[in-house]
Amino acid sequence: MQLGVVGLGRMGQIVVDRVTAAGHDVVAFDLDAEAVATAADTGATPAEDLADLADRLGDEKRIWLMVPAGDAVDATLDELEPHLDGDDIVVDGGNSHFEASVRRAESTPAAYLDCGTSGGPAGAELGFSLMIGGPEWAYEELSPVFDAVATGPEGHDRMGPRGAGHYVKMVHNGVEYALMQAYGEGFELLANGRYDLDLESVARTWNNGAVIRSWLLELCEEAFREEGNDLGDVADYVAGGSTGTWTVQEALEQEVPVPLIYQALAERFGSRAEDGRFARRLANRLRYGFGRHEVQRQ
Repeated sequence: MQLGVVGLGRMGQIVVDRVTAAGHDVVAFDLDAEAVATAADTGATPAEDLADLADRLGDEKRIWLMVPAGDAVDATLDELEPHLDGDDIVVDGGNSHFEASVRRAESTPAAYLDCGTSGGPAGAELGFSLMIGGPEWAYEELSPVFDAVATGPEGHDRMGPRGAGHYVKMVHNGVEYALMQAYGEGFELLANGRYDLDLESVARTWNNGAVIRSWLLELCEEAFREEGNDLGDVADYVAGGSTGTWTVQEALEQEVPVPLIYQALAERFGSRAEDGRFARRLANRLRYGFGRHEVQRQ
């Protein structure tokens, strides 16, 4: 299969690498010429611009967008629109709001797949978890590519019609907020409790057979190993928050109580006006662990 990839940041380059490694052909474009050159070095065919990318893909275009959510997605679609028709497929692999994905699916000439993508930079080796919404025929057509980008056939599925993929990913991120908060509070109590504990050892022990073992707990172990038992100069500042806000807003609209997710979001926002919470310092470091987001330092 031939796939066009637009957006060659950390996640986009992983898509390129995994698709080419699976034996598919990739045509790659990014506004950053160095990123295009890097993709070419790993086996992709470089494109000069979006029109060139579309020309190289022929009559049945399959295009994966991995550009920042928001205006960048709309601008890319506007530029691609003259080159698309109903036989083509566009995948939005970013963290778009599900309502924006529904709007884009309605206005884009091609079949539109909204693809929630989880796994962070670790997906380079392990593969991503892909939550996909949109037409079933388009999902089935691109299944070989999804097999390559995900952890395998079990690492992706069609969640439902347009918008469903990004909807599931939105709730996934809300759950992630709550899990990070729970780990943070537990380790804060251990750090300030009755015993002088090695928190790296605690995390490692919990992660071998305990009920609460997880990848996030592995990242807790990594954080204490690399930053120290007291997290060194990691600041009490947790960035991000858009997808958690969307989750809470949707819960209010659907009258579904999500107190843990709401409290985790509130703590994240509170970190920007206060300092001193160990739990938020650990959440700050965990965001580096799973997404290589910048660590705010004191």
